[in-house]
Amino acid sequence: MLTLNDLTPLHWSIAGAGIAATVLALQFFLNRSLGISTGFESLCSLVSDQPYFKRPALQEPGAWRFPFLAGLLISGFVSAALSGGWEATWDAGILDSVLGLSLEAKIAWMFVGGLCIGFGTRLAGGCTSGHGIFGVALFEKSSLLATGAFMAAGMATTNLVYRVLGGWTP
Repeated sequence: MLTLNDLTPLHWSIAGAGIAATVLALQFFLNRSLGISTGFESLCSLVSDQPYFKRPALQEPGAWRFPFLAGLLISGFVSAALSGGWEATWDAGILDSVLGLSLEAKIAWMFVGGLCIGFGTRLAGGCTSGHGIFGVALFEKSSLLATGAFMAAGMATTNLVYRVLGGWTP
């Protein structure tokens, strides 16, 4: 459940226009692509000597990625503060009512999910934001295919968890 603490949500088109402006500005002014996974790879390249993190795509000027990643974190905290605050919780919303997992099982679920996301990101050659936002905007065939696969996997997983395992119906 989305908690807005009595705030009126902004229209979806405002966020869409902001994302479009970011994508266009990155492409026009910096000739760079937007992608979260590459930003995290850049962070890893600072502390790892593994050949994967020393490839040319990560060695090119990428200093803009660090403020971008920091901005994502800071904006989340600012948004939480402006909406009335936040509190750390292990509540998993509908997932709790469907599966009723223990704390340990939730941690394991998140860990395995993270591994799957990481594997899928490497398999697809980028993350959902890179392919789904930037690649689709540029009509890249690989991004259209990857985004279709992301969406199909998400729908299949949601139906498996909620309808098959949990017996939940909307």
